[in-house]
Amino acid sequence: MATIPDGGRPDEWARHWRHPGVPGLDLLRARYVRHSFSRHSHEGYVLGAVRRGVEDVVVPQGTVRARPGTVVMINPEVPHSARAGAPEGWSYATLYPSSRLVARIAEEETTLRGTAAFGETIVEDESTARLIGAVHRAAEEGDVLAADSFLRIAVARLLRRHGRALPASTPRPAGARTAAAAREVLLDRMAGPPSLEQLARELGTGPFALLRAFKTAYGMPPHTWLTDARVRTARRLLESGTPPGEAAVAVGFTDQPHLNRHFTRIVGVPPGAYQRERARTYKTGRPDRP
Repeated sequence: MATIPDGGRPDEWARHWRHPGVPGLDLLRARYVRHSFSRHSHEGYVLGAVRRGVEDVVVPQGTVRARPGTVVMINPEVPHSARAGAPEGWSYATLYPSSRLVARIAEEETTLRGTAAFGETIVEDESTARLIGAVHRAAEEGDVLAADSFLRIAVARLLRRHGRALPASTPRPAGARTAAAAREVLLDRMAGPPSLEQLARELGTGPFALLRAFKTAYGMPPHTWLTDARVRTARRLLESGTPPGEAAVAVGFTDQPHLNRHFTRIVGVPPGAYQRERARTYKTGRPDRP
């Protein structure tokens, strides 16, 4: 069954799901025309392959144009947004492998040690783009062996060709320490966060200094980061069976429509559809077809 994003068009559909036989991987296959993704980040990696049309992906370095035959690679916690790059929109298949899964593949199949990262955001790689689509097809057909195999081959190939090891962490400057402290406050008080002025006062700094430090550290101002964090937490609540309305209140949204709007702009599907897909695929191992 096709899932229409809130406010979307009848020719838009999306499916965000997880196959129980391939742990550590989320899958999104979609066609978007007017839909756009607000600025957000992921705990794991993003590997996307456009099948038709053009997707404009906005990352800290600028905007990249993803077309058929390219692969978009986004590292964990890198803020990004996306929108249609052509009037007809774009259709694509995206893999969201966890950091743990990518680390295991890197250790087994590459010489990378430490935290693996991709050195480029977009590459021309038609064969790997086809592999990303093959992961989706195999998972949808219930062929777990093929889906897992294609996934590992694709990730290993991209790591060997475009991977690098992140440098060891260095002592953080005062601004980064302030941003990290602000982040912890927002996580602890997600449902009732302080104002920017209150937060700055609690941390012994000024509002504008806090804004600058937080954006430097996390690529987003505090209010944008908090919306993303609320959606992440709502996803976990939905996966545990919490009704969307209750999840909305628990993470600090005023009501379910407020959650619906932000959730769809970040995840790509409404929270109700996200929860139903998770529940169904864990029972059957397969998603509905569009």
